Amino acid sequence: MLQIGITGANGRMGRVLIEAIDHEPDTELAVATVRPSSSMLGVDIGELAGIGRRDLRTHSDLSHGAKSPQVVIDFTLPGALAANLQWCIAHNTPIVVGTTGLDPKQLENLREAANSIPVVFAANYSVGVNILLNLVRQAAAVLGESADIEIIEAHHRFKRDAPSGTALAIGQAIADKLGRDLDSHAVYGREGETGERAHDTIGFATVRGGDVVGEHTALFADIGERLELTHKASSRLTFAKGAVRAAKWIAEKPPGLYSMQDVLGL
Repeated sequence: MLQIGITGANGRMGRVLIEAIDHEPDTELAVATVRPSSSMLGVDIGELAGIGRRDLRTHSDLSHGAKSPQVVIDFTLPGALAANLQWCIAHNTPIVVGTTGLDPKQLENLREAANSIPVVFAANYSVGVNILLNLVRQAAAVLGESADIEIIEAHHRFKRDAPSGTALAIGQAIADKLGRDLDSHAVYGREGETGERAHDTIGFATVRGGDVVGEHTALFADIGERLELTHKASSRLTFAKGAVRAAKWIAEKPPGLYSMQDVLGL
């Protein structure tokens, strides 16, 4: 039975991860943490997730659970990731990271941690989104030199980073296939007199509102036709199941930085 630890258990993804682990064969929740100042500290994890009492309470530290986690899943905030990585390094524990909006220093910390422990890092743990990443590479290979490329994403009103990590991953996949540097070719907003669109740019459009779980479209617009590749998520359980799948996959892997593409064998 794989013992899994969750950080940020009171967040939107944390609660769904509790449910996913509870339903997944051969996995068990060892510990679920929240901030020391959280009103959810000491709450039964089943009641927190809305699945009924489970007689396991939230803690403020991964070391304080009923059992020691064999893998940690982190869907917190960028500022909390460093401490969670350090705990995993100190306890030689693999980690699955779904936290997005990381700055260059935080990304470097992630890469450094992967020298000591196995790390899976993905902007999106949905199986469908990771298939989409493969499809946009194929489309870029055929259409990228003639079509204008735009990425449109929509999320709920509470999301803090924009564009989404998934939108950036789609853009990066396309840029890599076309040999373009995304930093210098991305356009993140248009307003006023912008002039004619430069063909080699990759545009991003962001929508925030309501309870949209996540929608992403890669648009390849040519003269006379356009191709739209779209993924729509209707439940966060999709992402949680993917993260648990990654946790089961990475449990026995050597140190290194892995992606969800590695987990799925894509």
